[in-house]
Amino acid sequence: MTARTLLLTALAMLAFAGNSLLCRLALRDTAIDAASFTGMRILAGALTLWLLLRMRQGRAAGNWYGAVALFVYAAGFSFAYLQLDAGVGALLLFGAVQLGMLLYGLWHGERLGRWASLGLLLALAGLAALLLPGADAPAPGAAALMLLAGLAWAAYSLLGRGGADPLATTAGNFIRAIPLALLLSLFLLARSQPDPLGLVYALLSGALTSGLGYAIWYSALRGLGALQAATVQLSVPILAALAGALLLGEALSLRLGLAALAVLGGIALVLGTERRPAALVSRRA
Repeated sequence: MTARTLLLTALAMLAFAGNSLLCRLALRDTAIDAASFTGMRILAGALTLWLLLRMRQGRAAGNWYGAVALFVYAAGFSFAYLQLDAGVGALLLFGAVQLGMLLYGLWHGERLGRWASLGLLLALAGLAALLLPGADAPAPGAAALMLLAGLAWAAYSLLGRGGADPLATTAGNFIRAIPLALLLSLFLLARSQPDPLGLVYALLSGALTSGLGYAIWYSALRGLGALQAATVQLSVPILAALAGALLLGEALSLRLGLAALAVLGGIALVLGTERRPAALVSRRA
């Protein structure tokens, strides 16, 4: 793996963690509703990416499959966080992401060696140790929405791996997702609460941690296998929890520190292992 891929991956994970923080801030501390947050997030992301394309005289690409996956993820993410706490929501989201991408990778012949398998187990154990003990049972409807959001994000990530121009693809997907977000907002217009501060958080989420973050992630995916891409995203709940402690006053604990070491150490093992085709693995077993 090249240094460029590592840098892009790290930046994308920081953007995803920032997205979680902004969504939590908006839906917990302001009166904005989930549909308005989702719509403003998608609109701001689309505008930012379109402006970047105009600066380099490029044209939007993408497709409706990517746009639908993006919208389902964004809407499910917002509505689920109305009832889920941050830890349970992150566990459900990235558990679903990993499951979807792991199944895709295994179906297409990717395999993990011994050390990479150990790294995956270590990362999962660290995440479970942080999020499972003491967590309240999630509301069934909200849990289902977050699982759906995770599967949609897995599909969006996999669809983006083949894009020739990550910025153009991401911009096109965001632009196509605008009418879907508008339809959702119109359907729930009676519940609309466009809180000013909440809208600011949604704008930041759309322009920075979504639009630019996803373009960076599309670029990083070129150097990652599906199994690696699934595992590295396990770092996002850890990063979000650490940022929450620093920025939102949430308590840090020894358990959090140990879990962070386990997850990040496990990810390092997976990323440091070369991918091998299934036939090669079976011959060496």
